[in-house]
Amino acid sequence: MDSSIVMKKFEIVVEIEHHEQLIELLESSGVRGYTVIKNAGGRGVKGIRNPHDVLLPYENSVTIFACKEELAQIVLEELRPAMKGFGGMCLISDCLAQMNSDNREYALK
Repeated sequence: MDSSIVMKKFEIVVEIEHHEQLIELLESSGVRGYTVIKNAGGRGVKGIRNPHDVLLPYENSVTIFACKEELAQIVLEELRPAMKGFGGMCLISDCLAQMNSDNREYALK
C-alpha cells in the first residue's frame, strides 16, 4: 500500500525576533506540525548572517512544514502581508510526503 501524499512544502526564513509571530500565524492558519531550525546563517539581501559572530550576532530561524493544497492557500493568504513586516523569504514547492499510517492520519485532518 502506497502511503505517499502530494503536498506543498514551505521553507520560511525570518529573523529570530519575528519567529514567535510566524509560529502564531501558522498555528492560527491551521498548520498542525512544523520543524524549526534556529541559529541559521547564510547570505542574502542583508548580507552575510553569521549567528556565531560575537560582535554582530544576526540570527535567523528556518521553519519547515508540509500541508495539503487547501491549507497552503489559507497559509499564503495570511503569510503574504506578514512577510512584508518579517522580511526573510518563503520558499514553496510541491513535494511527495512519505508517511507511516499514524502520521498520515494526522496530516490529513
